[in-house]
Amino acid sequence: MCQHQTTCPSADATDREAARVIACFPEQGWSLLCNGVILFEDTGELLPDGSSIAPHRGPARHALVA
Repeated sequence: MCQHQTTCPSADATDREAARVIACFPEQGWSLLCNGVILFEDTGELLPDGSSIAPHRGPARHALVA
């Protein structure tokens, strides 16, 4: 699917989120990557085969309270 030089990671690669954005809908909270992955604002993903990846953000940083 990807026509970029160097080719973007495939949808089944562990670094699939590094693919280029080809359509962005920030008002709806998602972007389409050139490998067919839909990446949601909350870091969840919908893969081309219909499977999903749950949001996987790291823990929130909290300020230390003295």
